[in-house]
Formats: sequence, structure tokens, C-alpha cells
Amino acid sequence: MPHQGVDAIQMTDVLPRGSESPRANGSETIPNHAGASPTRAADDPREPGGNDDGRSGTAIITRTKPKTKRPSLYRVLLLNDDYTPMEFVVHVVEKFFNKSQEDAYQIMMHVHQNGVGECGVFTYEVAETKVTQVMDFARKHQHPLQCVMEKK
Repeated sequence: MPHQGVDAIQMTDVLPRGSESPRANGSETIPNHAGASPTRAADDPREPGGNDDGRSGTAIITRTKPKTKRPSLYRVLLLNDDYTPMEFVVHVVEKFFNKSQEDAYQIMMHVHQNGVGECGVFTYEVAETKVTQVMDFARKHQHPLQCVMEKK
């Protein structure tokens, strides 16, 4: 017999998951003797499957994006001398700086007329490698061609 003036909860709300309700039409209730409002098992943290952890249910996820600094760039320059043949300089610019024959010729002429010419702009490691390759190649072919790098 139900108690009067006392809140009641439905039988299926307190049964553990997987249990079947004894009621057929959903009209049976059991009294809630604690005097609290009815709760569902899914909201009760003590019940299996309960999800109320006392927090509001809203989460903020923040990701810190690392600030990356662009690497410093270096100009690779050829220096003019009176002994290295122009054809050799054109060959060097084509081979090590991947320039077309026309572009290599223009760079060689700039070096010849101005004493110095830029072959490209690279990161430190790439510029250093290119300078070393050009210098080694020139020495191997017994030419005094000078190749240097400077920070842009």
C-alpha cells in the first residue's frame, strides 16, 4: 500500500541494468522513504551506469600551439677573380644551384662585372653545404674560385 504525501519512484528506475521490471503496464511505484525527489539510476553515481560526477558536464580542452621561429637565411655568393674561366663559373652555378644555362650566364656576368654575385638564399646548413661543395669542386679543378655565405 503506497504511503500518502511521500514521493514515489518507479520500480524500473532503481533496478540494476539487465533486471526486468515486475510491472506490466508501468503503473507500479515504490515509496521513496528518504523524502527526496525521484532519481533515475543513470543519474545516480552509486548505481551501475550512473554518470553524475558532480561536475557540470562541460569541459574545455586547450592546446598550446608552440611558437616556431623561422630559420635564418643566408645568401651564397660567388666572388670574382682574374683566373677562373667564365665557362667554369657557369658550370658551377648550373650544377650546384640548379640554374638554367641562361640564368647561370647572367649570374656569372654579374659576378664578373660587380665582383660578387648571389647564387641563392638558403638555410644555414644548406648554404654551408653549397659553399663547401663549390669550393671543393673548384679546388679539384685547380681554380681559385671563392664562394662565401652571409646572413641575409
